[in-house]
This record gives sequence, structure tokens and C-alpha cells, in this order.
Amino acid sequence: MKTLALSCLAALIAFTPGFAADTKPAPKAKRGPDPSLVKIEDVAGLPRVLLIGDSISMGYTLPVRELLKGKANVHRIPTNGGPTTNGLANLSKWLGDSKWDVIHFNWGLHDLKYIGADPKVLADPKAEGSHPQVPVADYEKNLTTLVTQLKATGAKLIWCSTTPVPEGSQGRVAGDEVKYNEAAARVMSAAGIPTDDLCAHAAAKIKDVQLPANVHYTADGYKYLAEKVSAEIEKALPKQ
Repeated sequence: MKTLALSCLAALIAFTPGFAADTKPAPKAKRGPDPSLVKIEDVAGLPRVLLIGDSISMGYTLPVRELLKGKANVHRIPTNGGPTTNGLANLSKWLGDSKWDVIHFNWGLHDLKYIGADPKVLADPKAEGSHPQVPVADYEKNLTTLVTQLKATGAKLIWCSTTPVPEGSQGRVAGDEVKYNEAAARVMSAAGIPTDDLCAHAAAKIKDVQLPANVHYTADGYKYLAEKVSAEIEKALPKQ
């Protein structure tokens, strides 16, 4: 009788509407886009600013937007800007047909990262066959081409130096940003483009603002970077 009762109970559970569904694990919620990548609508009458850069720029986009609220419409490209090769492939699309008053731009951390056979995977810089994704000589040539395209927009341009690479950062060599920034400086000097030296700004408080053995920053660190970025942009805004 006991066995029969258990069998009946099992059958009842199996055919009770909604019971089986309740026992299944809930589906994982889909992650939405990074808030920094969400398109914004312009406030009429304000200058238009475009941020171009990788995940570091994604980190300071929202605080820059907040600091320049009421002063400028701060847009950014709708993705991680990646290396200069990605810029060459996509810059026209990112610029669109819109008029930009100021463009604050950077490439570097993805150019200097080491890759192997699979370009999507960071490689140990000491591993056989690993190499920078974009060697510094090619980086300089790519930047020259990108700057020519950016100047054609008529916007005021601000180059943003590449922030520090710390010891232990995966797939990168500490200090490599120095030679890439030196190459960029040659390009910007020749083109007459001012530099937002975010590298020096970050380095001044690096132990307080950067994550350990990582090129990325804490939430407060991104706010610290945003203070410098927004100040440089504000200086370049057209006078009202």
C-alpha cells in the first residue's frame, strides 16, 4: 500500500499544471548593453562631443557626461574602440553624418596587447609566437591615417594618451604604453592636435585608482579620470 501511495503521489505531481515548471531553474536574465554604450538624445542648443576609445573610455563616459551636463551633449562610439585597425575599419561609421564640435579620442591598450594564433585571446608576452596586436611602427602609421580622417570633420580634436600598464597585467608588458605614447605624440605634434595626458594624470594616483595587476580602474578611479577628461573637453567647447 505504501508503494502504491507513493506511485500515485508521483503521478499526481507529474500531471499537476505548473508544478513541473516551478521545479525548473529560472532562466538567466539577459545582460543589457553597458550603460555607457546606450545612445543618448541631444539637448538642443548644446555643443556635441564624441568620445572614442576602449573600455577605459567606457568607464569614464558616464561621469564625464554628468560633469558636462548642461554644457555639452556627450556621445561615444557604440562599442569598445579596440586597436587602431578597428578604428580604420569603422571610423567613418562612428562619425556618421553628424556635426561634432569636439572629438576626444584614444587607441593604444589594444594595439600593445599580445596575441598568438587567435587574435581574440590574450597571449603571454613571453610565449613563443606571441606578438603585439599592432606593432608600434604600424600603430604610428594607423594613427596618422585616422587623424587625417578626424581632421576632415572640422571638429576640435583632443588626443588622449594611453593610460599605464601595470606589472602583472595579463597579455601586456608593463611600461609599453610609454613607447606607444611617444609614437602618438609624434603624430599629434605633426598634426597640431593637443594632448589630454591622461597617462600622467592616472599615474599620479595609480595605487589609489587602478585595480591590482590590471589596466582597468575602480569606480572612484574612473571618476578621477573623468575629471581630467571633462576639464580638457570643456576648454575646447565653442564659446556661447
